[in-house]
Amino acid sequence: MSSTIMERVTVPGTRRSTVWVVPAIVLLLVAGTTVYVGSVPLDSSETRSLAPEVIFTSLWQHVQLVVVSTVLTIAIGVPLGVLLTRSRTKGVGAVVLAAANAGQAVPSIGVLVLLAMIFGVGFWMAVIALVAYALLPVLRNTMVGIRQVDRALIDAGRGMGMSAREVLFTIELPLAVPVMLAGIRVALILNVGVATLAAFTNAGGLGSIISSGIALNRMPVLIVGSVLTICLALTVDWLAGIAERLLRPRGI
Repeated sequence: MSSTIMERVTVPGTRRSTVWVVPAIVLLLVAGTTVYVGSVPLDSSETRSLAPEVIFTSLWQHVQLVVVSTVLTIAIGVPLGVLLTRSRTKGVGAVVLAAANAGQAVPSIGVLVLLAMIFGVGFWMAVIALVAYALLPVLRNTMVGIRQVDRALIDAGRGMGMSAREVLFTIELPLAVPVMLAGIRVALILNVGVATLAAFTNAGGLGSIISSGIALNRMPVLIVGSVLTICLALTVDWLAGIAERLLRPRGI
């Protein structure tokens, strides 16, 4: 999954007439899975694993893992990215990015197991692993977004008497927003996928349904867990795309 990390920028001219496509695909997937599960005989193990309360609890745990880890990733990645673009810390930026890249090369299940050995198991341990894994796209896109701002605009701001803080908040950050939002969107999708592994550390989520299907060798359980994870990823990406268009400064 680490290979999917990249700077992802939505094309401004994306046609709004296609906004309905992703929700339609999600509804079709959910409806098709519901029909499939309803058409096959379920034994007692499958019935317990696919009980509505089990599915909704797992889905809610998964959403909590994604939301909390993404908020913490943004809270750490954006300020750190801004700090590493300042003139006094530019030399440290390459070192931090290299460390973050090295972290991305480590398999996510390895990070989870390592943290479980150090901190134990549970929700917050899984959140720490997700933050460590999703930090790179937010950090890198923040740095890239700020560094790509035209130097002439910054010099013009300073020539007008702006302080370094004013240049940052009125010129650099607004112009870097599209690239930063693209990094946050990638982090969200990463967290949805990697959070399925949190089940192995007793943090719950849709991964617990998938692992039950594998352990019990029950195909309906495995399909439901996998399809719900896909639907959640598509929904999160769709919502992030809408937010990206709404938050993009006008004229950029």
